[in-house]
Amino acid sequence: MVKFAALRPMLLDERPLNLEEPGWIYELKYDGYRMMAKFGTGACELRTRNGADATNWFPEVARSLAAVPGGPYVTDGEVCVLDELGRSDFDRLQDRARRRRWYEGADPVAYCVFDLLVDGGKDITAVPLLQRKQALADLLDPAPPNVLVVGHFDSDGHRFFHEAVLPLKLEGLVAKWATSPYTPGKRSRDWVKVKRKGAVPAERFRRG
Repeated sequence: MVKFAALRPMLLDERPLNLEEPGWIYELKYDGYRMMAKFGTGACELRTRNGADATNWFPEVARSLAAVPGGPYVTDGEVCVLDELGRSDFDRLQDRARRRRWYEGADPVAYCVFDLLVDGGKDITAVPLLQRKQALADLLDPAPPNVLVVGHFDSDGHRFFHEAVLPLKLEGLVAKWATSPYTPGKRSRDWVKVKRKGAVPAERFRRG
């Protein structure tokens, strides 16, 4: 594993995908700022997908993760502002993040975390995805304040898309190959974004 400050997230492919093909799991695609977190032993550091130090941008997330015992841990996720239905609101997030700090009246954010890369100092990026996700769920059970562990569906991606994504006007899904390793900084065919047509401007999806 590279040094945390140089670590870059695994990126998403975008291509046609049969949502009924076996071997995939499905997560909701949150519209936020991609964020890596390193925490444990009473401290936390947040980094954007480009490596910028964002710890002071979202101090409520940093405080919550710093309180998790043990470590060190490294996770991947998205910092979002969520509405009353749990949908991410990118415009409100931008309003919050542009000041690069917390301020009076700021919208609260949630760290929507979906992967665990380092577990108690051990690099587990080569471990199959579902095992990493189980380790993440075990680590953050219960989830601390301002942290949301992103769940998944093991099948029925087509039904999930049409019964949840479309009627709630969500951004889309992320399909992930269930046994995939985590490949930092690489765009992999093992992770595929399935976006709702017209969900957000195309340039947002370039964030991966």
